[in-house]
Amino acid sequence: MDHTNNNLLAVLLMFFSSLLLMRTSMAAYNYNVVKFGAKPDGRTDSTKAFLGAWQAACRSAASVTVTVPRGSFLLKPVVFRGPCRSRITFQIYGTIVAPSNYRGLGNSGYWILFVQVNRISINGGTLDARGASFWACRKSGKSCPPGARSMTFNWANDVVVTGLKSINSQVTHLVINSCNNVVVRKVKLVAPDQSPNTDGLHVQNSAGVTVTDSTFQTGDDCISIGPGTRNLYMSKLNCGPGHGISIGSLGRDAKEAGVQNITLVNSVFSGSDNGVRIKSWARKSTGFVRNVLFQNLVMKNVQNPIIVDQNYCPTHKGCPKQGSGVKISQVVYRNIQGTSRTQHALKFDCSRSNPCQAIRLHDIKLTFNGRSATSTCKNIKGVKAGVVMPQGCL
Repeated sequence: MDHTNNNLLAVLLMFFSSLLLMRTSMAAYNYNVVKFGAKPDGRTDSTKAFLGAWQAACRSAASVTVTVPRGSFLLKPVVFRGPCRSRITFQIYGTIVAPSNYRGLGNSGYWILFVQVNRISINGGTLDARGASFWACRKSGKSCPPGARSMTFNWANDVVVTGLKSINSQVTHLVINSCNNVVVRKVKLVAPDQSPNTDGLHVQNSAGVTVTDSTFQTGDDCISIGPGTRNLYMSKLNCGPGHGISIGSLGRDAKEAGVQNITLVNSVFSGSDNGVRIKSWARKSTGFVRNVLFQNLVMKNVQNPIIVDQNYCPTHKGCPKQGSGVKISQVVYRNIQGTSRTQHALKFDCSRSNPCQAIRLHDIKLTFNGRSATSTCKNIKGVKAGVVMPQGCL
């Protein structure tokens, strides 16, 4: 009996001492920005403190957390640069705010920039870029800075962004550029529907990006998918207001990487200007779009639920009158239902020099004012299956 008790005591002692060790090591591997001099008052510049915490975390051989506690922290344009030695988690409980003067931020092009960082997680928190004065400048027609993207990842791998809320970005909220293996989950990206160029998420030259369980209410595309995007999976998204989920614009450059293996499923568009859109410039290009699946989508009062526009020319100036070189093929639209805000629910304006190939329409039911909508289709080849309303394509 004593022998058993002794064993039990030894096990308990080991357990508690290891717990104590864990706690002290966890404290050592947790860098709180306040300890580095950040002030949670929303007025004191905390940029140096954030950089100090980042540099300490980046040097650590063990996985570390940089903690942003409750409160409001003023951050000027900042670059968190890698590579770092281990995994870093940014745990944000508070709000990070941009400077009130939009010019300093707008001229840098970025606000919070991660460069060449591998194994980075951003958890929680709110980013407030205070974009209203910048949008006012844009609307006034005065000369304005180009504008800052709120959070950008350049050449980063194994990235997780979860539970983040971004409001009032000057331009795009979240950019993923030249990255691999990225998960964006439970984010909320919000700007007024009249704010110019406030895309939610922009992805380009990246592979293996997953976006799930997220809400986009913006003044531009909910998600824009640029050249060189491959293996992008999107699910359980709410989009609107905004300009929908857009592949493109593509074909701006003559030599351009293609877009392939794009999936969007189980999502809802509410009052957006477009639903699912593919757009390319009408000029020569090596670009392409292939192997795309749009499935199980609900449209609620959406202006253009399904649209392919290969004569994209936003300013109607200086656009060549040639066919688009971007080749679109193997695009499946399956089980897409709901209401269109315009009579034309289905619009395929494909390239006359490179028609859309292997397009499949399967179980489409879109109505306008309680009756069947209409479709317009140019230069498109493919098949349809099941019920397709509106009819007239393929």
